[in-house]
Amino acid sequence: MARINGFIGRRNFLHLAGLGSIGLGAIIGTGGVLWNKEPSLAEDPSNDAVKKPKPVNPQTALNRLLIGNQRFVKGKRLLPRQSKFRLQETVAAQYPFAAILGCADSRVPAEIVFDQGLGDLFVVRVAGNVASSEAIGSLEYATSVLGTQLILVLGHTKCGAVHAAVEGKPLPGRIGAFVEEIKPAVEIAKKKNGNLEANTVIANVQYQAEHLAERSAILGNLIQQGKLKIVGGYYNLATGKVTILS
Repeated sequence: MARINGFIGRRNFLHLAGLGSIGLGAIIGTGGVLWNKEPSLAEDPSNDAVKKPKPVNPQTALNRLLIGNQRFVKGKRLLPRQSKFRLQETVAAQYPFAAILGCADSRVPAEIVFDQGLGDLFVVRVAGNVASSEAIGSLEYATSVLGTQLILVLGHTKCGAVHAAVEGKPLPGRIGAFVEEIKPAVEIAKKKNGNLEANTVIANVQYQAEHLAERSAILGNLIQQGKLKIVGGYYNLATGKVTILS
């Protein structure tokens, strides 16, 4: 299968997505910590090349994320797969076991809060964790080309983008573009009891997760084939804990 700079060819990409040529129109629209010593395929002389691992099923991938988050919350991070050998392994190819659609907020770095390493996560970060066209295209690549079977839409407490959407005030530049994508979630949250902003954070995660498949024929097909699961969760800035939403 031909690849250029790690990217699969157009024909093969559409074939993997199960769309064919007709589907194309439908989808267009600190210091030494990095080099800690750990076991690695590159250390094993019997391995002439790094082999492609078996796909990680959605539940296993989710469990791996949550176990890593538990380590982070307890202050017992393992800093896995962050050695020089791991760095060398990922030069040839990447096989992330999960994809994250998260907020661009500097306080929610996915690899850290889930205690994962190089090549483990395919992370797309947009303010307000909105399913923009660019975000969807990136997730299509992660799933249909790289084989990732889990997408986690991750929101967080005290989200500035959600706060702006709840306030509803005019915004400068292009900031209003992603805030508009959150306003449907504000209307959903207004129908619930409790704090509007906190409820909107949860409603926005659920809204963006639901619309990923609706806005993408590729993701929708993978879900129907049982090769993809999309789940939602939110991160608590104060505790560091990730809670999965049902």
